[in-house]
Amino acid sequence: MGIVPFPKAPGQVGFERAELTRILDLYGRMVAAGHWRDYAMDMGRDAAVFSAFRRAAERPEYRIEKRPALRNRQGMWALIGEGGMVLRRGHELGPVLAPVERRLMKLVDE
Repeated sequence: MGIVPFPKAPGQVGFERAELTRILDLYGRMVAAGHWRDYAMDMGRDAAVFSAFRRAAERPEYRIEKRPALRNRQGMWALIGEGGMVLRRGHELGPVLAPVERRLMKLVDE
């Protein structure tokens, strides 16, 4: 049996396989470091959002948002902190995830 694509409603924003692989790889490393415990994904008409939680019953520590409507302006990717502040925005996923990657390095070194 081959890989079946995640069902997507017409007009719905979703993550491409490479994007989701990159995000889930970071999530897995943060779980292994003992920092994150849960995640949620929301795919709506305007944005696809991946939320990472330290504990299940709280606000997400980080939200990674993909908003294609902003592609030609400040970039469709955004990293949003726990308080709702945009920490990083850009056209490519890698640089937007950089602050979390740096934090992971600090967690592993401790």
